[in-house]
Amino acid sequence: MELLKHFQKLDWILIAIAGALVAFGLLLIYSCSLGSGDFLNFQKQIIFFSIGIFLMFLASFVDFRSFKNEPYLILAAYFFCLLSLAGLFFFGPEIRGVKGWYKLGPVSIDPIEFTKLILIILLAKYFSLRHIEMYRVRHILLSGLYVFLPAALIFFQPDMGSVMVLVFLWIGVLLISGIKLRHFLVLLLCGLILFAFSWMFLLKDYQKERIISFVQPQFEPLGIGWSQTQAKIAIGNGGLLGQGIGKGSQTQYGFLSEPQTDFIFSAIAEETGLAGVTVLLTLFLLFMWRILRIAAKVRSNFSRLFISGFAVLLAAQIFINIGMNLGLLPIIGIPMPFVSYGGSGMIMFFIALGILQNIKTEVDRTS
Repeated sequence: MELLKHFQKLDWILIAIAGALVAFGLLLIYSCSLGSGDFLNFQKQIIFFSIGIFLMFLASFVDFRSFKNEPYLILAAYFFCLLSLAGLFFFGPEIRGVKGWYKLGPVSIDPIEFTKLILIILLAKYFSLRHIEMYRVRHILLSGLYVFLPAALIFFQPDMGSVMVLVFLWIGVLLISGIKLRHFLVLLLCGLILFAFSWMFLLKDYQKERIISFVQPQFEPLGIGWSQTQAKIAIGNGGLLGQGIGKGSQTQYGFLSEPQTDFIFSAIAEETGLAGVTVLLTLFLLFMWRILRIAAKVRSNFSRLFISGFAVLLAAQIFINIGMNLGLLPIIGIPMPFVSYGGSGMIMFFIALGILQNIKTEVDRTS
């Protein structure tokens, strides 16, 4: 009976929207597989989805207050993430110049994705205790240190896209926590100085080329600028209703690089057109609305900051992915949540959704 009551209190609309987003992605992953005749990624994505749903329901039973009341548990998870990121330099295979995954047979595990979730929990815990002291610069600096350590390890993999997501996450939670305007402006200035320093001493040539190709698309039109040009062509090909599933010329004939991950938005636009893109964006907007609706009802600062951090992470990845596809941002390899192929990201987002469901059931119990 208690189990039935628990399931009744879950936000099934939110779960249905997440399922619809995954179904949208599966449709395009299947379509992308038609050209090569290899459906392994499609089959693996179904397995990842099944694991994600199971872990979401499991996480919905875990009392989220255990994170709030056990800071050592959060710190232990945080340091485990740091160790897993550092271990990539020794045990992670190099794939396209990046050491970002552990390879276990046919499955790749990306510790960066789970680091994002742990950082949301850690920042929510940190600022929930100090939201009335946001005028103190040391709180901004210490929270920045928590983000800097994993970001530095990720930077040297190298994975600039994930570093940007972590920075967006940190700044987003800072703003929600009530950072003072002058402190925020100082942060922006420090960010510009750090970018200039990185450009001169840290960024590799291919990373500079990606940024230059964003500002000047004609730069290396057959090299780094090729992917973005083909993405724009694919989007333009879609028209109102698209060319049809399995019929997109750029998607099916290999002109569109990584159509299952980084450029899945372009594949969706080409094969389903403006109609499909409108449905996709509407689903994301509804998803964000349901999340923020729960955040507005919670009384705990920790819960509110966790939900807000989750929303910031979602918005950052959606914005960056679509921006890459439209040529508004450089190509930095950020997948679209719930839609792009990838097990670690899929499972992480569903675990976070499970924690959010637990928060909702607690709100319903106390309201």
